[in-house]
Amino acid sequence: MDIRWTPTRGQWGRPTRCVGYVILYLAWAPLGWADEPLHVGVAEVVITPPKGFPIAGYYHERLATGTKDPLKARAIVFRSGDVRAALVVCDLCGIAVDLSTEVRKQASARTKIPERHIVVSATHSHTSPDYGRDLYLYLGKPAGERRPDSYSAILIRGVVEAIVKAHESAKPSVIHAGTARQETPVSFNRRFLLRDGSVRTWMALDHPDVLRAAGPIDPDLNIFTVRSIDAEQTRAVFSNFALHLDTVGGLEWSADYPFFIEQAVREALGKNAISIFGTGCCGDINHVDPARKERNKTAFIGGSLGETVGNSLKKLAPVKEPTLRVQSTVVPLLLEKVTKEEVVRATKLLAAATAGEKVDFLDQVRAYKHVILDNLRHRPAHVDTDKFINWGLSRTWAGIGDRLPVDVTVLTLGNEVAIVCLPGEIFVELGLAIKRASPFRTTLVVELSNCVETAYIPPRAAYAAGSYEVTNSLVQRGSGEMLVEAAVRLLRTAATMARSAGPKGMSP
Repeated sequence: MDIRWTPTRGQWGRPTRCVGYVILYLAWAPLGWADEPLHVGVAEVVITPPKGFPIAGYYHERLATGTKDPLKARAIVFRSGDVRAALVVCDLCGIAVDLSTEVRKQASARTKIPERHIVVSATHSHTSPDYGRDLYLYLGKPAGERRPDSYSAILIRGVVEAIVKAHESAKPSVIHAGTARQETPVSFNRRFLLRDGSVRTWMALDHPDVLRAAGPIDPDLNIFTVRSIDAEQTRAVFSNFALHLDTVGGLEWSADYPFFIEQAVREALGKNAISIFGTGCCGDINHVDPARKERNKTAFIGGSLGETVGNSLKKLAPVKEPTLRVQSTVVPLLLEKVTKEEVVRATKLLAAATAGEKVDFLDQVRAYKHVILDNLRHRPAHVDTDKFINWGLSRTWAGIGDRLPVDVTVLTLGNEVAIVCLPGEIFVELGLAIKRASPFRTTLVVELSNCVETAYIPPRAAYAAGSYEVTNSLVQRGSGEMLVEAAVRLLRTAATMARSAGPKGMSP
């Protein structure tokens, strides 16, 4: 059964509500089964931009001078009976909904995997391309006038090709999965509670106003491997950890610390093994130890995580009945409000910043957000959006109204492994809540999936405390809890299905 509802413009303001405040529109995968084993395919394609292309991650232009290590799109495709699903993780700062929409459409046409069963995710590398403007201009042209050598064409083609190659390489496979504890500290909560009760991002513990970190970390590395049917060859390792990818700096393309995880995986398993890294919920987590002045380097972080992954490979437990189930739900998240006066004020401030005038950082962040909100909420927008911003430009969601219809997708393998895919930059507390409520032995929560337009998604309490991440959130308080509830509902449903299945994954 596949239940879908397509809203007309403006209907997001009048949705039908189910129990609680989560609004669910379920896209159920047909629960096919077969005596044949699970088929899995993996592939990777290089998507490194040319020198001179803009680099993402900050509020000022940076142009790449070269390549430190290659950027890739890495895809994994599952097939169990009639059910198929794909997850592709890209070395990008975020996935614009324009990008995911185009990739899902093209990949589905070539593989027959349903679009809603395809997830496009980003690692959040801050040394990856700022492709937003290029993609916006590319998609604004008639299909016949789009240059095939533009970076946006190359990017879309590369991500789609990774999915297609993974689909074509699918073969009978066994899955081993488990959770390892990252004992060497490489991740730290970057928000700090001050003596006046407020919260501030990026502080040191020895600051006289700091009491303590404002939140936890998630020290667990969740891992699964794809092995040949005889378990003799490991074709891929999928690892998942909650840590912001902003450890490199400079003006060269880099995949950040997952590059070093890849090196560790290939050292352990051979040069053909594919390492796929899905970023965990790390909206408030970075690599800066607030108790030390010296920052951990990228090679140390990735090398340490890679060592943990490598040491865990022989300890992972086999998944006995890896029947694939796919569930997807749309959760309409309320956007922040913005007035015409705020938008006009924002454009003046952004123009001043572009001209080199000194502008307060949070004021600039807030101004950027207001212009994005104007583009999303209003048709026509109050200002010409593309004159003031690079990322945040959207053709798919321009003028959509007061809600963003974001996807939550859950892929499960039997009753042991779950992959939860969420939009935006999610606070670690929300990811931990999903893991704690999950009835699956190994649960991987992957953020920045299918859209980045929400920006940060904090829990309710963080909105009262404020600071950078709250300033840079486009959605209203309660959005994070809506995503958690949606994910947990899907996990519980999948677990119920798995328990009710027979010994071969067949319904009684």
